[in-house]
This record gives sequence, C-alpha cells and structure tokens, in this order.
Amino acid sequence: RGDVDVVVGTRSGVFAPLENLGLIIVDEEHDASYKQEESPRYHGRDVAVVRAQQAGALVVLGSATPSLESYHNTVNQRYERVVLGQRVLDRPLATVSVVDMREEMAVHGSDVVLSASLQEALSARLDRKEQALILLNRRGYAAAMLCRQCGHTLECPNCSVSLTLHQAVGRVRCHYCNYSLAKPVACPHCAGAFLDHVGFGTERIESELAGQFPEAVIARLDRDTIRRRGVLQKLLSRFARQEIDILVGTQMIAKGHDFPAVTLVGVISADVGLGLADFRAAERTFQLLTQVAGRAGRGEKRGEAIVQTFYPEHYSIGFACQQEYEPFFRAEMRFRDSMRYPPAMAMVNLIVRAGTFARAMTEATKLG
Repeated sequence: RGDVDVVVGTRSGVFAPLENLGLIIVDEEHDASYKQEESPRYHGRDVAVVRAQQAGALVVLGSATPSLESYHNTVNQRYERVVLGQRVLDRPLATVSVVDMREEMAVHGSDVVLSASLQEALSARLDRKEQALILLNRRGYAAAMLCRQCGHTLECPNCSVSLTLHQAVGRVRCHYCNYSLAKPVACPHCAGAFLDHVGFGTERIESELAGQFPEAVIARLDRDTIRRRGVLQKLLSRFARQEIDILVGTQMIAKGHDFPAVTLVGVISADVGLGLADFRAAERTFQLLTQVAGRAGRGEKRGEAIVQTFYPEHYSIGFACQQEYEPFFRAEMRFRDSMRYPPAMAMVNLIVRAGTFARAMTEATKLG
C-alpha cells in the first residue's frame, strides 16, 4: 500500500512488493549466499540489477572485494565505479605478514597447527588485554579419519567425500548431506584399530589454544556452536563486551563485524579453499582473506594479521596480504579469459538424467 519506505531483507528481500522503487542497495554484493541453490534458482544481486532496470531505479553494489563479474562491468563501463579511498577516521589498514607452514613443519614437525609467530602475537595481545580473531574455514576436529592398516578413509556413502570428525559429540559427519554415524573405534573396511586423524578444523584449533593459553577465555563460532536459537547473538555480545579474549571461527567471523579491541587476526590454513573444484576458488580465497584482515585495527590501536599457508607464492594469497584488489583482478582475469570462464563468458549448467549411463551420455551429446 506504500506504507513502508525502506525494506531491509536477506536474499529474498529483493522481491519485496514496493510500488515506487527508487533504490536497491546490495551490501557485500560478492557474497556467495546471494545465490540460491534450490528451486527457484536465482542470484539476489542479479535480480536486484534487473528489477532496478525495469523500475528505472538506482542500484548500489557495495563491497571491499567486489565479485569479478561486477568489477568487470565497471571496467567495461556498464557500471559506474565509486571508490572509498580510506577507512573511517583515516585509520590505517592492518599490517599483514605471511608464515610459510612448510618451514614451520620442518622445524616443529608435521603436526604443527599454530606457528611460532602467531603464538607470540597471541601472547602479546593477552598481556595487553587486547582481543584476537582466529579464522579457519573448516569446522569440526579433524578433516578425515584414515586407517593406517589399509589406507581406507571414512567416506560418506551418499557424497563420496571424507567424513569430518566432530570430537565434542563423538561423531563423524558429512558436511554436504549431513549423514553421520558414531565415531568408529575400528576401520569398517579391515577392522583395524589404527584410525588416525587427518587435517584439522575449528574444534581442534579451540582445543590447541586452550592448551597453549589456559588463562585465556576462548570461544568458537561456527555452524556447530550456534545451532540453538539466540546463541550467535549472545556469543557476539560477549565478545563485544570483551568477556572473550580469543574468538575462533569459520568465515562467519570474517565480515561485517566491528570490534574495536581486536588488534590481531590469525588465519590458519589460508589455502584451504584453493583445493576446491571450483573456478572461483582463488577469488573466494582472496575475498575471505582480505575481509578477515579488515577486522583488525578498527579501533584506535593498529591492527595486525598473520596468515599461515603452504602456498605463500599463490597470487590470491599474495595480493590479499597486500590488500590490493586491482592486481588480483588482472591476474585472475588472465586465468578466466584463457579458460573461457565467467565473467569472460556466460555459463549455463544443464543436468541430464536417464535410466542408464550410456543413454545419459547419448542425450548429453545430442544436446551439446
């Protein structure tokens, strides 16, 4: 009826029935959660652009790390580019240092989780009563369970991916379909009793920090810890009141938060996303690292970020640490152009189903 002037919403808010639409603001426009994976499939940012076009309205796409699609549109002058040249109150960006974990492993062994420089920086923050954020974009205790006797890895029967160990609840779980079973005491393949933990997640980091800094108040923020309603807000409120010294979390802690007492951000396994079978893996890694580094030094004290990685020479990690978007865009576009990936080209995903594999291949070939 025109009673409401401003609508604030999530992805589906783009469909709000406003008659006289004049402005749509898409905040953090690069965020993958704007894309709906189930039917009806749509991308909230793209719908916003089309809807504003139809209504003769203005769209503002806001991000410190724009999606390649949006930035490509500014390069091609389809969009107008507006730059915020400095932070609020002209505060400096956090200083970022990179730790090569290959060197750390050579000195401290293959089981090292926290580098010496990150441990020293955390100790200094605790002495000064400052706060720290530790990011690892993988939840659980261990990334996989491997049998030393037969080499079998526990896998999800539905998704054929490794089951993640969640130590606190004593279960192994698939992070795709949520299939789970009690933590086995023997290998289901050979009945061997030698099951090793491979890799680590936020639960293991929390445990390591508690052992290293017993006097510190440590909390964890990931999908496992905020299942109950109200827990997320309660945890963030406690951190804002400085009742928590170190907050460990997944990408949920990386963006949108403003905690002035946070002067240190530590990134464990910065390259964890680079191994995904996704042509946007480098872009997502760059965005996540740049965003999380921006959480440090938002108050009067200067911030520091320490990035642990096995691939310090990878361009997405290098440019994220320098907090340089344009060089990253140019490097990534060379890859996208050569491989004919978006935004160099539009892609359509087609799923072919048939009673037999041969029939599916025949139909797909005809379609191609």
